[in-house]
Amino acid sequence: MLPFSRVTVIGLGLIGSSVLRAVRQHMPTVHLTAYDADPVVRARVVELDIADDVTDTPGAAVIDADLVMLCVPVGAIGGAAEAIADDLPPEAVVSDVGGAKLSVLAAMRAALPNALIIPGHPVAGTEHSGPDAGFATLFHGRWCILTPEENAPEQAVERVKTFWEKLGSHVELMTARHHDLVLAVTSHVPHLIAYSIVGTASDLEDVTQGEVIKYSAGGFRDFTRIAASDPTMWRDVFLNNKEAVLEILQRLTEDVTALQRAIRWGDGDTLLNLFTKTRAIRRSIIEQGQDDERPDFGRAHE
Repeated sequence: MLPFSRVTVIGLGLIGSSVLRAVRQHMPTVHLTAYDADPVVRARVVELDIADDVTDTPGAAVIDADLVMLCVPVGAIGGAAEAIADDLPPEAVVSDVGGAKLSVLAAMRAALPNALIIPGHPVAGTEHSGPDAGFATLFHGRWCILTPEENAPEQAVERVKTFWEKLGSHVELMTARHHDLVLAVTSHVPHLIAYSIVGTASDLEDVTQGEVIKYSAGGFRDFTRIAASDPTMWRDVFLNNKEAVLEILQRLTEDVTALQRAIRWGDGDTLLNLFTKTRAIRRSIIEQGQDDERPDFGRAHE
């Protein structure tokens, strides 16, 4: 049995368009309605034929929905929720895909005080954006975290959980606060480091006469891939998960200072112990199927 029969997706970038494609593949009888604030994006989604209806207004998109998925940057969640408030059916479930949850939940609840809200975060993506970047298998084997409020109806939570499972995701439930701390460690601060390192390399280009880019080894090359992610989305994530990101950055600063001290004083044991520990973590990620164990991250070499 399908958890929802009429799904509306607001925001048609990488994640939103992937949701549309994935529903088409895994639940082909579900009616899909889509909306994006950009008319060019709406026109492209019509050309791609990945939704049954593409509306010109957000209100028209939700008028008969039983699930509304807000796939906009976290800074735009409040505005998107306000835009559908007058037309949202009282029995519809509202969810989202944002990478920060405390602020998103507060924004949705302020705009939709009486709605059935089950926040979510599919931990999946690429560095690409826009409706052409989406693909139906994006969520296969990936985790989707749901952060329902304490008093959320169990049936609504179960329906959203089943929805993501049908798209190929593993689903975990946790509080919004815990989600934000975990994601600060596993995603947000690593992205911030990537942006910082690539920015530093750019500043050094004149000093190194272009050699930073010319001789980019695997490590720097992977940082540039991460740093190519959607700038608007990541700006909003950092501003909306400020407390957790700053907490983890403080811890990271202390750890880097300790490493700096070990290098200065030739403390090879400290360095070797850390590198051994981190290597084991990498192996655990591969064992759990969250990355590729092939050499050089599975890159093809001609």
